[in-house]
Parts: sequence; structure tokens; C-alpha cells
Amino acid sequence: MERTRSRQLFDRASGVMPGGVNSPVRAFRSVGGTPVFIDRAEGATFSDVDGNDYVDFCLSWGPLILGHSHPAVVEAVREAAGRGLSYGACHATEADLAGRVLEAFPSMEQARMVSSGTEAVMTALRIARGATGRSTILKFEGGYHGHSDALLVKAGSGLATFGTSSSLGVPEGFARDTLVLPFDDVEVLEDAFERRGKDLACVIVEPLPGNNGLLEQRTEWLERLRALTREHGTLLVFDEVISGFRLHYGGYGARVGIEPDLVTLGKIIGGGMPVGAVAGPRRLMKLLSPEGGVYQAGTLSGNPVAMAAGLATLDVLRGGGVYERLEALGRTFDDAMDEHAQGRPWLRARRIGSLIWFHLDECEVPRRADAVSGRAIERFNAAYHALLDRGLYLPPSGYEVVLLCAAHTDEQVRTLVAEVARQAEGVG
Repeated sequence: MERTRSRQLFDRASGVMPGGVNSPVRAFRSVGGTPVFIDRAEGATFSDVDGNDYVDFCLSWGPLILGHSHPAVVEAVREAAGRGLSYGACHATEADLAGRVLEAFPSMEQARMVSSGTEAVMTALRIARGATGRSTILKFEGGYHGHSDALLVKAGSGLATFGTSSSLGVPEGFARDTLVLPFDDVEVLEDAFERRGKDLACVIVEPLPGNNGLLEQRTEWLERLRALTREHGTLLVFDEVISGFRLHYGGYGARVGIEPDLVTLGKIIGGGMPVGAVAGPRRLMKLLSPEGGVYQAGTLSGNPVAMAAGLATLDVLRGGGVYERLEALGRTFDDAMDEHAQGRPWLRARRIGSLIWFHLDECEVPRRADAVSGRAIERFNAAYHALLDRGLYLPPSGYEVVLLCAAHTDEQVRTLVAEVARQAEGVG
């Protein structure tokens, strides 16, 4: 494929934006080369500015469960935009979307709408600190919860240690308030609570970690985490920005039978527009201003156009048929993997519903970030541009999940597997 115009636009963007992008993962640094510049999108496909067509398996990193430009969502956005792009004042649709979200999370009684998943997590942490009077939070190595200061930390040298900042500009004092543990280690988890439980305001965790590989956690481990947080008066925050409404109409917590104290959402609840939310019981949510002393505000929170897009998306999902279609596509993926894995022991993946992670190595697909195979990542990254040239657009990193949407076809899914097998086979 020729991408002259994409290269020209990237050169221009690099002069006016840091790295030429507004989010680092778009810069293709992991896979090399120049980012593709998109011109238009519909269903499961898009076209770039050079006229090349692609099947999209990135889907804006998760929001587009219905595919690009779904007619119901586009119509809702057009209608809302015709009545005004932003009010900075109350309107009915923000309560409509909040109510729709709460219907899908029965243990949650109120929601605060914000503009991103990062903002939702920031708000949840502030609620937890306000509710407990404690300052320390606990996260897990390989879990990503947005780019706020307290969460841009990595594990130190020990198994259970306070984090060190992993970004310039993050004061070490912020990192010292964040404890970092490995996933899927009950012994380390119990030891950390024994030593630090009285200091922990909350634990923040993706119940289905999907930002550093698809690191599916054992239900028993999550249940132990829930028990320990209750025992020590620590709030449990489920970050469901990716998993919320992705596998069924609701959260992953309900799928595994575990109720968190707070849940953060984003992506799908905005239908492609910038939307996030934090939801919880009234006893915690009433701490937010103006009712309580935990301050949070946002000029564009509850934006009428964004609320309309999210509400239309949830209406389609609630109407039925979407999740069944996605699971059928998933079974097509499984069958194709079984077929092409013959003679290719390195062709491995984990699929949970419409979330897929290729882990291209002979070892078992891991549950912890420190067990992710460097060889698997190298093989994926090295094959990336060959896949791109065959019209398959995947997230430009071997750590990221591949996503299915209701607009994909079985043939597109079979082609994905066949081309990954073919293009990665001769790598290294």
C-alpha cells in the first residue's frame, strides 16, 4: 500500500504536536513506520487519506462495539448537535444516561458523568481517600488506569513495594502513596494487607486487565481481594473502562459474582464520544461536591452530544442480539485458531468474548505482566506492517487487545487469523 499522504500529514503534525500525536500509542513507536491517517469509517472498515481500505480491529481502542458510524448513534448525535453542542448547564439526557448505566449495575445507586476514563478513576480515588481518611492506594503491576500522577508508577525491586514514578514530572511523593503488587499472587496480597492494610484507602484494579495484554485473573484471586478489602476497611474500585458493557450488558464484576465499592466506566458508554463515569452507592457518592466535601468538576461533563451518543449505544445493546453476534464471531475466531495452529505451536491467543490478545509464543498465555513473553511481542511487532499492507488494522503494539464489533463478518475474522499465522510465521 502507498501511504504518501499519511507520511506528509505526519511530518506536518510532528511540527505542531509533540511526536506528531495527541496520544503516544498512536505514534507507531512499537512497530515502527508512520501512522496511518484516517479519512472516513463505517461499520468494521475505514479508509485512509491515500485511499487504502482496512478492516479495523482496533475500533478506537474499545468504544465502537457496534462498529463505526452506527446509524442509530449518528442520528442521535446529529439530533443533539442541532439543539446545541454544549450548554454548561443541566439537561435531561445526562440523567437519562446515568440512569441507564445504573440499571446495568444494580449495586450502584448514583453516577457522576465525566469526560474520560482517566478522569473517572481520578474521581474514584479521591472519593476513596475522602471516605476513609487514608492516602495510600494499591494497584497491580501491568494495570493501567489512566495518566494521573498517582497511577503512573511501576513496581520497585521487591514483590510488594511502593512504586517509583514511571514518568518525568510525577513527584516521588505521589509515587510513595501508591503500593504496587503483582497480579495473581495471594501470598503477596495477604502480606501487603497485613503490613499496610490500615493505610490503604482503596485498591484499584481492572477485574479483567486488558491494557498490558489480556491478563485474565482467577476468580478465586479476585474473591480473596474482595474479602481482604472488606476486612481492612479498604474500598475496592473496579476499573471497567474497557470491560464495562463489553462482554454483556453490565460489568465484568457481575460476571464473576463480585461487587466492588466503586466502578469506573468509559469507552462504550460514550459510543465513540469522550465520556467516562464513576458509580457507587449513595453513601459514597454523596461525598462529591456540591453535596459533600470531595471536589470534582468539569465544564464539559455531561456534554449533551456525548450523552446522546452513549444513550443510543446502550439502547442498541439493551435491545438484544449484539452480544450473541459477538460471541458467534468469537467462536469463528476459535475455530480458525484451531485450524491454523496446526504445525504452529507459537500461534496462541486468549479470547474472552469480543476481546482477543495474540501472544505469539509457545508458552502458556500469561496472567501476569512480568510473564509476558518478549519473543511474543517481538513476533507481533515485526509482522505488523505486513498485516497492515493486507488491509488489517490492529492496535500498533503486541501488548494491546484486538477487538471485535457487531459489524465484523465471519470472513473478516477468519482472514485475521490466517494472516497473523502467515505473516508471523517467518519472523525471526
